[in-house]
Amino acid sequence: METEIPALLKAREMIAPERFTFHSSRMRMKHVTRDELSKMDADSDRCALELSDAKVDVMGYACLVAIMSMGLGYHAASQERLTKVVRSNDSDGAVVNSAGALIAGLKELGAKKVAVVTPYMKPLTEMVVEYIRNEGFEVVDYRALEIQDNLAVAAHDPMNLPGIVAGMDTADADVIVLSACVQMPSLPAVSVVEAQTGKPVLTAAIATTWSMLRALDLPTRVPGGGALLSGAY
Repeated sequence: METEIPALLKAREMIAPERFTFHSSRMRMKHVTRDELSKMDADSDRCALELSDAKVDVMGYACLVAIMSMGLGYHAASQERLTKVVRSNDSDGAVVNSAGALIAGLKELGAKKVAVVTPYMKPLTEMVVEYIRNEGFEVVDYRALEIQDNLAVAAHDPMNLPGIVAGMDTADADVIVLSACVQMPSLPAVSVVEAQTGKPVLTAAIATTWSMLRALDLPTRVPGGGALLSGAY
């Protein structure tokens, strides 16, 4: 969230006049387990309230798996609740979350069948897959990299991803979700995997950036942001 989304917005500044500032408030988590994710999500109200003090125009709740671990369809409930928190502090900032953004991005791309890569342990990955299926998509293949330490997720080399995707069955996939996690870096590999597979590639960071730009009513063309940020959607 604090690396790839600012990088995308900075890339956009090369072709568009808008300029952005970045503000963050953190929910604590060290290990990507269901218990820590639940505790983290409970802290999201505090973070939204703190950011609303700055009267930001849009805020994005980053952790996709924290949202998805709270139950099917929870992205909508979280967005509604946090919006109320923001409004209670006399702020009209928009609220998006990476889980909802990923689902919206897949729908915008017209995806029916998807392949998914996550850094999570297999049980959490299966939960993410079920969440995506519940939103109306067929998951044709997925990979769980089984990295439990949150800092190790951030340190994963994104250029490992093309090889991982090459070992998956993506023939029937309409879209490849290269990173179903804002924490796991993937941006340098997006164009490589699009060229490798001939298919649109989406990541949680790209989808969140797209949702933020949509919430700001700004054009969504970002160089290097894959199909969703090509300006066509």
